[in-house]
Amino acid sequence: MAVTQQEIENRLWDAADELRVAMPEAQYSSVMFPLMFWKYLSDTWEHNHQEFLAQYEGLDGLSAEEAREIEYRDHQSFEIPFISPGTVRQRRASWSSILATIAQHGLGQRVRSSLQAIETANPDKFSRLFGSMTWTSEAVLPGEVLASVMRAMNRTPKMHEGNMSHDVLGGAYEYLLKRFSDGSGTRAGQFFTPREVVELIIELLAPKNHESVYDPTCGSGGMLIAAANFLKTRGGRGYTLSLNGQEAVADTAGVARMNLFMHNLTEFKVKVGDTLRDPRFKKPDGSVMQFDVIVANPPYSLKWKPWTNDPRAIGGVAPQSSADWAFVQHMIASMDPKKGRAGVVLPHGVLFRGGQEAAIRQRVVNDNLLEAVIGLPANLFYSTTIPTCILVFCARGTKTPERQSGVLFIDASTRFAKAKNRNVLTKADIADTVTAYHAKFDAGGTPVDPDGAGGLPTRLVPTTEIVANGYDLNIGRYIKQAAAEKEDLGTLIDAYNIARAERQKTEQHMLAVLAAAGIEGFDE
Repeated sequence: MAVTQQEIENRLWDAADELRVAMPEAQYSSVMFPLMFWKYLSDTWEHNHQEFLAQYEGLDGLSAEEAREIEYRDHQSFEIPFISPGTVRQRRASWSSILATIAQHGLGQRVRSSLQAIETANPDKFSRLFGSMTWTSEAVLPGEVLASVMRAMNRTPKMHEGNMSHDVLGGAYEYLLKRFSDGSGTRAGQFFTPREVVELIIELLAPKNHESVYDPTCGSGGMLIAAANFLKTRGGRGYTLSLNGQEAVADTAGVARMNLFMHNLTEFKVKVGDTLRDPRFKKPDGSVMQFDVIVANPPYSLKWKPWTNDPRAIGGVAPQSSADWAFVQHMIASMDPKKGRAGVVLPHGVLFRGGQEAAIRQRVVNDNLLEAVIGLPANLFYSTTIPTCILVFCARGTKTPERQSGVLFIDASTRFAKAKNRNVLTKADIADTVTAYHAKFDAGGTPVDPDGAGGLPTRLVPTTEIVANGYDLNIGRYIKQAAAEKEDLGTLIDAYNIARAERQKTEQHMLAVLAAAGIEGFDE
């Protein structure tokens, strides 16, 4: 009987729930994902091994070397090696092998040795896949708790293709990602973007067969997977995509690799490093590699060390206090010059903040790189309640003729449904936003067919109007409905803090000049 999605999800959560006596929910993922992936690899290897044995009827007439060569050539795509080979303690590094020793002391060390052996035996596929594995220490996770988790997880059905589809398996992995995010808030939000936001960005950029997709802050890999799913659901071939991601945190990069494998996506590269300081995808000449589709939900208003001499810094260098526009500049540099397009989620402050960010905005608008500004509802994300926006960019000269000298503004801020801990975008909300993005406009920038804008306030704003407004991209300047709505508190606080910081900076400079001139007493 086919395994249901609900069945595997319930079993996996039962296993995760065993961790409650040892650690907070925010840390469950560091244990559950390596264990789940280890079980998946072990179940898959053992299933293929049994098929190999059945085909060759007990290996009659084959030497050990011949049997191994045939099995790994025709049946296995990775190796589950032995640990402590050639000794009395020799044991295969598989789930079932270690499970048989679950009552013995030192379980965590045996699990660690198994995972390390798998990484070492498959360097091209699984190098550093399982992360730091600090949870295998008895001091972090007592052996009896680890044993309880493994026993509970062992009650899940066999995780191989002969028993469950990759759709079910990948869905179960995503279920845990979402469940951990729902329960642990900010920390989980650092690597998990809500699925409906991911779907919206991918729908807007519409990747095609054989294209390359790149996420410079890939987290758990959700946007890369969504790109493949987008093609699959439309009769395309998701497996033809070249999927590429970079992630600053090694353990999170491991989560992304496991996630991609669970979805049966093997043509990918996930590299570890700080994208702004050390971009890992480069051409032979040292410049950043370019891709057809670039997607990202970078950390908002991240403090960073600004570039001193970097070709990515078009229009200037983003301030130390916020790397938002630096991520955008990196994405623009990463766009293929003929058909590249990019979509990024950012806080509203990027639309109107002054100083160096204003100078970058000016360059981006003047170079006709900005395709659209889409306002999203507040409280969509696990890590922040502030309203966000999607900025869509395209390679120079690739806009449609009617959009060549303008920027599309869409206000989708009121389109959401309330969930337990946050707001969510419904399928209808996503569809209407995509419809508005593809709308046709008259000479005044108004949708030709109001229904063709998905019922959302939408306007194609000429570049001249944006220039007249000092390159301010605040949606309320261009869509009156947005301005007429109740002001968002998060946006107001953001604007206030920026203005206050600017005033204090100016005041300090003034006092320094007065003091240098011998005039004192103004700071009392």
